[in-house]
Amino acid sequence: MRAMWLITAKDLRQRVRDKSVFLLAIVVPFGLAAIFSLVFKGIDTQEAPTFAVADQDRGQIATAFTGQVLGTLEREGVIRLRTVGTEQEALALLERGEADAAYVIPGGFSQAVLGGHATSMRLIGDADAAISSFVARSVAESFVADVRYVRVALATKGGGTPEEALRVPVPVTVEDLAAERRQLSLAESFSAGMAVFFLFFTVQFGFSSILDERRDGTLARLLAAPVSRYTIVLGKLLGGIVVGVVSMAVLVVASTLLLGAQWGEPLGVGVLVVAGVLAATGVMALVATVATTAEQAGNVQAVVAVLLGVLGGVFIPVQQMGGAFAVLSMITPHRWFLEGLADLHGANPPVLAAVPTLALLGFAAVTTGIALLRAGRMLRP
Repeated sequence: MRAMWLITAKDLRQRVRDKSVFLLAIVVPFGLAAIFSLVFKGIDTQEAPTFAVADQDRGQIATAFTGQVLGTLEREGVIRLRTVGTEQEALALLERGEADAAYVIPGGFSQAVLGGHATSMRLIGDADAAISSFVARSVAESFVADVRYVRVALATKGGGTPEEALRVPVPVTVEDLAAERRQLSLAESFSAGMAVFFLFFTVQFGFSSILDERRDGTLARLLAAPVSRYTIVLGKLLGGIVVGVVSMAVLVVASTLLLGAQWGEPLGVGVLVVAGVLAATGVMALVATVATTAEQAGNVQAVVAVLLGVLGGVFIPVQQMGGAFAVLSMITPHRWFLEGLADLHGANPPVLAAVPTLALLGFAAVTTGIALLRAGRMLRP
């Protein structure tokens, strides 16, 4: 055990002297994460639409719509209301871009509804705000459906007063329960993607340093020492794991303090990060076993790291790829790492990321196991 730690410590000292490891493990991923955070900040956060209301009726039904329906939505922050007196004023707001849609309630609207006569409420939507106009139309249609139900209910009961009409409950209500998001924002997604992408380049220095030892002629000395070959291999693996965990920890803390990223519950994030580092180390170790020289190992590992990053949704979110790409992304540690962070987002309990964490540990176990079985060919001086 002591020999393994000595090998690890020797490799870590070499990496610390090599300033490029700090550039690759911390500076570059954090720099790119900062750029993406600035570029995509707020891009996936849509402001509440603004609806203008011209109530020319002021009757009971119109007041119920503007006060109980639209007013409730405004208090919950779903929409913003602008009250105007006439249809022309509502149109002026739309033309100036100060409203996304406008409701025009004509005079006599409430009396016509309560009297069972045909009437209409006009909705004017901004052509450049299709989603907001759709929301406004959906709200109006829902209200009309409720009014229709009230009229049918009163007719079934044999008539009723206007006050009774306003007190008749709808048969089914939908309760919107606020839940914490289980997805990362675009800025956080790209920040996490850059971290796990460069993690694969960071950990590759561990196991593949066996090839460096063989090139430099120091591997023969290690093999001649009274230590087992697996001690040497495990010492090399541990060096890559330590560098990977430290770099990820620095990136998580720095992005939290400087970029305002919210990764979730610390314990769950810590376990997920360790699992991700183990998976990355195992994959890169397995790739290194197919190479015969350090240069060849570096080239193959770079290709594999980029390919897995692309398939894993580092550059393009998996939700946007869909189809075969979404299925292929399941075979990459990147996809599971990002999914685990999404599950932990919003202070969710660590248990929600159990499946991604187990998947990463599975990657680590399989790839590391195969790499250890193939390590013998690398230990030939």
